[in-house]
Amino acid sequence: MKDLLATSIRYQQGTLEVLDQHQLPHREIWLPCASTDAMIGMIQRLQIRGAPLIGIGASLLLAHLAEQEASADQLRTDAERLRAARPTAVNLMNCIDRMLAALDAGGPAALPGCAEQLFEEDVELCERMATLGAELVGDGSRLLTHCNTGSLATAGVGTAIGVIDIAHRQGKRLHVYVDETRPLLQGGRLTAWEMARLGVPHTLICDNMAAMLMAQGKVDAILVGSDRIAANGDFANKVGTYSLAVNAHYHKVSFYVVAPYTTVDRHCPDGSAIPIEQRSASEVQGVSGSFGEVSWAPAEAPVYNPAFDVTPAELVTGWILDTGVYNREQIAGGVLKTLG
Repeated sequence: MKDLLATSIRYQQGTLEVLDQHQLPHREIWLPCASTDAMIGMIQRLQIRGAPLIGIGASLLLAHLAEQEASADQLRTDAERLRAARPTAVNLMNCIDRMLAALDAGGPAALPGCAEQLFEEDVELCERMATLGAELVGDGSRLLTHCNTGSLATAGVGTAIGVIDIAHRQGKRLHVYVDETRPLLQGGRLTAWEMARLGVPHTLICDNMAAMLMAQGKVDAILVGSDRIAANGDFANKVGTYSLAVNAHYHKVSFYVVAPYTTVDRHCPDGSAIPIEQRSASEVQGVSGSFGEVSWAPAEAPVYNPAFDVTPAELVTGWILDTGVYNREQIAGGVLKTLG
């Protein structure tokens, strides 16, 4: 397999490495990944994260194992284990399906080429959706985003942050409010890091400050990513997104979801059918990262910790995909069922 390089994953000279997102923003540490157990652990610990990127990472790992002469039967077993690593992110399932189709058609030797194609396709998808989304961003816009949706979450420029990146490169004056994103602080740790790298003016806020900013007229549009979009336009994203959408609807602030066509699940009729991953209580009882670990709640305190929530389509202003920008009427007309 040829060398493939991205912000948070790289394949060079036969070695697959992942940027440990647990260590950001203070340390940039690359971890080797040479086994299915290692990749599953990194996915579940969110050392590699973002719906598009975990699909790419799983595909590169399978291709690497194929080059290490793993059998077709072993690769199928590994693929199914990887598929189950994150139940909400449909990009992972889509990538695994394409790798398995390549395996069935051409045997293990076909996997490196398929993984290369998936990687390069994601770069192209990001560029297309970011360019389309940037057309909706006016000069002087004040934007708000949630979680992390940039080059740390994809092989390319990102989804929602990709839009911001392209608009900034076009010379538009922007200011971005970054939700810290509880409970894993992916906005505070990762998005603020990416904004600084891109040179985009930004302000970090707690999640529960967003409504106040909207009430003060300081937010022109909200851009978020997605882990799965149902056929009717409902979508799952990092928990807290639904609250943003409700507040945006009340305050008449434009609310956009940005994702590649690989995030659309045509077989999922609506948001009620999207599986929602439940995560460890420790993520709510405290926090951990490159700064160490802090616990602030009683160890015996009952915890509810869904990783995602579902935003209904009626709260969305527009869906920015690599195939186009769609409004509610188009979504209600079934356009998402035609993608892919």
